[in-house]
Amino acid sequence: MASATTSTAAPARPAAARRERSRTVPGWVWALPPVAVLGLVFLYPLGLVVQESLAPGAYASVFASASFRDALLTTVWLALGATVGCLVLGFVLALIVAFVPFPGAKAVSRFIDVFLSFPSFLITLALLFVYGTVGMANGLWTGATGAAEGPFHFLTTPWGVLLAEITYFTPFVMRPLLAAFSQLDTAQLEVASSLGARPARIVRRVILPEALPALAAGGSLVLVMCLNEFGIVLFTGAKGVTTLPMLVYSKAILESDYAAACVVAVVNVAISVGLYGLYRVVSKRAGA
Repeated sequence: MASATTSTAAPARPAAARRERSRTVPGWVWALPPVAVLGLVFLYPLGLVVQESLAPGAYASVFASASFRDALLTTVWLALGATVGCLVLGFVLALIVAFVPFPGAKAVSRFIDVFLSFPSFLITLALLFVYGTVGMANGLWTGATGAAEGPFHFLTTPWGVLLAEITYFTPFVMRPLLAAFSQLDTAQLEVASSLGARPARIVRRVILPEALPALAAGGSLVLVMCLNEFGIVLFTGAKGVTTLPMLVYSKAILESDYAAACVVAVVNVAISVGLYGLYRVVSKRAGA
């Protein structure tokens, strides 16, 4: 009996010793491998971009150029316009999906989750097939009227970029809204309705206050993503629409002015990181 006890206790001692040794290894040692990979893959290239942007006179030259100011203004107003459009459209669509009973509501909600994985250029291509110069809408018009060309040419303007961004980014607002609406106490809606409140008043006084944190979180995320959007602007082929990402591409690839491209990239990263910090704060408060 004693020998059996000894034989079972013997393997336990090495295992306990190994656990003890693992406890004595400092925590920062386990953090070294992922930090090294992160530094090699992300931080080192980013450091090279910052270093290249510090070339003598690079910032002064870029900030003094009209192309940079125009690109910054275009980026900001497109991002703000798309964010406002996504907030309005996303709120209305989320209300319909969450509170208006219709067949397939759950399927629509699931499709929104799938839509979030689509690349942005796919939506732009879909709009080009419908409203492009040789798209279906112009084809139907020329076929019906015999005209040489159709009337739809807005996709190559800033308004086409704005439409494409609103179309693509609206589900990013709907997702947190639907999550917030799912936690809303329906008893409040029933009480308000029983007291004679009209639907518009119920939305304004009951639903909207509960949706404000989700709206803020979704709007912040859309604003950050619109500031960095490249594919939509490129695939629409909008003339005269140059955003900061497009300016980086133009300076680096077309003009081979890498110092200027790095300056614009650093400015874009600084704006994005600041807005992302705001998004994280709003998301924590919203619980999204």
